[in-house]
Amino acid sequence: MGKRRVLAGLAAALAATSLALAPGTAAGAHGAPHQDQFKRVGYFIQWGIYGRQYYVKNLETSGQAARLTHINYAFGNVDATGKCASADPWADYQRPVSAEESVDGVADAPGQALNGNFNQLRKLKLMHPGLKVLLSLGGWTLSANFSNAALTDASRKALVQSCIDTFMSTGVFDGFDFDWEWPGSEGNPGNVIRPEDKQNFTLLVAEFRKQLGKNATLTAFLPAAPAKIDAGFEANKIFKYLDFGSVQGYDFHGTWETTTNQQSALFVPRNNPTNPDFSGATSLKAWTDRGAPKKQLVLGVPYYGQGWTGVTNANHGLFQPATGPAAGTWGPGTEDYKVLATLPQQGYKVYHDVLSGHAWLFNGTTFWTFDDPVVVAQKGLFVRLSGYGGAMIWSLDGDDANGTLTKTIYTTLH
Repeated sequence: MGKRRVLAGLAAALAATSLALAPGTAAGAHGAPHQDQFKRVGYFIQWGIYGRQYYVKNLETSGQAARLTHINYAFGNVDATGKCASADPWADYQRPVSAEESVDGVADAPGQALNGNFNQLRKLKLMHPGLKVLLSLGGWTLSANFSNAALTDASRKALVQSCIDTFMSTGVFDGFDFDWEWPGSEGNPGNVIRPEDKQNFTLLVAEFRKQLGKNATLTAFLPAAPAKIDAGFEANKIFKYLDFGSVQGYDFHGTWETTTNQQSALFVPRNNPTNPDFSGATSLKAWTDRGAPKKQLVLGVPYYGQGWTGVTNANHGLFQPATGPAAGTWGPGTEDYKVLATLPQQGYKVYHDVLSGHAWLFNGTTFWTFDDPVVVAQKGLFVRLSGYGGAMIWSLDGDDANGTLTKTIYTTLH
């Protein structure tokens, strides 16, 4: 417990330091790339340009781009024919971007070959030569066809070739991120699942590495649950082909349950009614116990919270019964960090379990579990001191306009 207290104290000090950083103060922001020891990976969602009005330009104005090593563009699709395809051509490469929304202030010209988010990412990379951009394939709603595409040697070769032809040919991407949710176990209803997915996942990443070559970047999003690891991944084999894997460090609990709880604690909290329970540390250990190299494991960090309402007013709202999900901007039970960070001005109080590395907000009836700068700094320090590979963000649009959480990750992991 002594080590956890020291970690928490250091995290609080570092979080305060990161809050004082102004946009653009990161060393090397516009110069030669650093040789980074740690990965700082952020997912950019293609649909953010619609209701959220979150553009590639925001990565620059917030200071986030200068502090990341990788951006995962979410998502590309594996279609019913087993080929790579754009999930949203308008957002990806068709939509003309105005000067106001452009990374460099220059509007897309009529008739130019590449528009949309792809062209903006290309511009962003020119401003940050060390930044790598990956096309993330799949996600929760686009993993239905992975099993078929990975089934045979011929189907794997065809999928990889189509991904290279469709996305690498744009000149935007440095490789691919696999977000197959999940090989060999249930994900979104309707997904094809086979027992042999586990071996075929390894064969698929091996084929990607073969066709892409050693200079391309290849990563994967990986589950926290030991049962899903065992059903779908050969943990002692896949890292021969992957540069690194991002382990899900969130959604441990949520409003599919009727009792409030932590969604992303670093360590399992004391007095938790769930036993055994998930945490960031136990999720990473589940992978190393199965043969994954520590340095190739990256811890996922949420830039959103899970919320309940009708919560019993006891224990500051933690581990209490609730009547249902709290109202959220984009859907019930979830809310971005940038919104949650304003709730203390609306009658909520912030609580920290410093030994477990998690925080929550409570106003007597509504409860939100979330990661604030102190928790994020604690996770960054844990990654650094434990010898893991870095931190991953889902998703970058959840941060505030000053990139506070991303700056906190940078402070601890650069």
